[in-house]
Amino acid sequence: MSYQVLARKWRPRSFREMVGQTHVLKALINALDNQRLHHAYLFTGTRGVGKTTIARIIAKCVNCETGITSTPCGTCSVCREIDEGRFVDLIEIDAASRTKVEDTRELLDNVQYAPSRGRFKVYLIDEVHMLSSHSFNALLKTLEEPPPYVKFILATTDPQKLPATILSRCLQFSLKNMTPERVVEHLSHVLGVENVPFEDDALWLLGRAADGSMRDAMSLTDQAIAFGEGKVLAADVRAMLGTLDHGQVYGVLQALLEGDARALLEAVRHLAEQGPDWNGVLSEILNVLHRVAIAQALPEAVDNGQGDRDRVLALAQALPAEDVQFYYQMGLIGRRDLPLAPEPRGGFEMVLLRMLAFRPADTSNAPIPALKPVGISQATADSPAAVAPVTVAAPVVAPAPVVESEPEPEPVSVVVPEPEPAPVQQRAPEPEPVVAEPEVDLPWNEPSAPLAADPEPEPVAAPEVVAPVAVEAPAIPHHEEPPAEDISYSPAGMDRDDEPPLDEDYYDAEIDPVGYSYLDELASESVAEPVAEPEPEPAAQPATGLALQWLELFPQLSISGMTGNIAANCTLMAVEGDHWLLHLDPNHSALFNATQQRRLNDALNQAVGRTLSLTIELIRPEQETPAQAASRKRANRQREAEASIENDPFIQQMIKQFGATVRHDSIEPVDALVSQGE
Repeated sequence: MSYQVLARKWRPRSFREMVGQTHVLKALINALDNQRLHHAYLFTGTRGVGKTTIARIIAKCVNCETGITSTPCGTCSVCREIDEGRFVDLIEIDAASRTKVEDTRELLDNVQYAPSRGRFKVYLIDEVHMLSSHSFNALLKTLEEPPPYVKFILATTDPQKLPATILSRCLQFSLKNMTPERVVEHLSHVLGVENVPFEDDALWLLGRAADGSMRDAMSLTDQAIAFGEGKVLAADVRAMLGTLDHGQVYGVLQALLEGDARALLEAVRHLAEQGPDWNGVLSEILNVLHRVAIAQALPEAVDNGQGDRDRVLALAQALPAEDVQFYYQMGLIGRRDLPLAPEPRGGFEMVLLRMLAFRPADTSNAPIPALKPVGISQATADSPAAVAPVTVAAPVVAPAPVVESEPEPEPVSVVVPEPEPAPVQQRAPEPEPVVAEPEVDLPWNEPSAPLAADPEPEPVAAPEVVAPVAVEAPAIPHHEEPPAEDISYSPAGMDRDDEPPLDEDYYDAEIDPVGYSYLDELASESVAEPVAEPEPEPAAQPATGLALQWLELFPQLSISGMTGNIAANCTLMAVEGDHWLLHLDPNHSALFNATQQRRLNDALNQAVGRTLSLTIELIRPEQETPAQAASRKRANRQREAEASIENDPFIQQMIKQFGATVRHDSIEPVDALVSQGE
């Protein structure tokens, strides 16, 4: 008899033989025991976690000759045929090779026929996400209402590609990845039954290499048995997988711990003899550092999955926690930069040397660099009083240079500020003789102005002594901000038109969909820099007729603020006696309400000298509005200013001789500057 691989030989044939996936098995077992069967199931998960296996077990459960049960007998003809893959009523379809809609229609043509042997006809569609959109559409109706003797079981590794219409017609179960602990436990059982000698470290290597797939773990175990001549040994598995010996990783970390560059490079040389993947080596170092950090936070949480728990705990005792975090962060950055290195080994060595060079120094043995004096005597700097603000009075007898943060015309004194704000003026002490402070050689002092030897100061009479004054760096005007409730917005040229309208004045028409509040914008602009309003889009047609009359009438209206903004974005469309019709750009409808319409109507009555009836419709004007006309004039004036600069002879000479360029964003028309007060 030919050899059967472990993945097929040890495929579970009942729910109780399944490893993991308890959350799925519980729901299926209860549904089968209570006869609550759905017509379509969808199993999702990565490869090798049991999707097809569970589907075949369900087919046995619903077709077993003993009845519908969660524990099929496994001995009847139906169970044996399903295990052997020759049961006629279990139709397994590979969707990856049958993606065309014709294949799906052929499948659906056979759904109407009753099962030949079993109780149910089970369609198992593997990798269902590979079907085309037309195939999914053809499957929808049958999948929602199949015949009572048909069950659909779909399996996929990529559920995101399935249409929502398919997902809504199925019971969906998401299978989890296998943890390394569960994989090692199952491999121990399998190898024990198979009488294959093994080492625990080797199984842990296989469990991590399987990456959550039990089938991959079984396949790797088959390969390890062949590689080790019937044994599964850690050294053989490590050589087969090309993984790194953890002993060498600990050698690198020990050299870092001791700060020994020679030992560090020697460890890298031993690593290079194996021709490793340097990115993978750095990943292993990061994994060990991660476990060391866990050991420092919670020692009992460290597992012995790699047989190195004692080493991890020893490193956790020897390495300071800040060193561990520093090495981990630098290793992460090194992995990112490793592809940029001219040579992978050189990049790896640079990461380790960087860790060695910038490792945190011990606080007890750390060298203290000499600090350059910054204008404070050593005695003053070492005294406890240096913490508080120090005030030095200028000598009265002879003027001396006073050091300040910036030069002042007539400096009075120097203040060494503390981090927190200090009072502007200190209380003057009792009158005492003023002693000149010895000159300090500062880097910013002018060497060309040597000081003459000051005569010994004489005591100054009490009335003539000036109290020391705390002088801060260049005076900056301080404006006290009013309380939050007193902040109001009153830009130039605005009147009471800008008062917020009543709530009942707003139309029920669509307002700003994002809940934007113009009044909130005004409040924010009162304390922030004004933001330039975007230029309106140009009109489709120039203003003629009534639209031109509106352009001429608009400057005569005594309105501003929101009402003026609304009028600037309107155009006059029709005049029937005393009834005027305006079209307003819908982009400005958030500012429009009944109050603004009434104010605009009043201003219009005052301008024309009679009572008018005004109607405003939210329709984008086709002809030019006052706002668009103003924008067009500004654009024309800007183009004229730019052309004037470009054609200036001096500018032309600068461009020709020095290769200068003109920044158009720095050009402003003269009238614009005048209007801004410049």
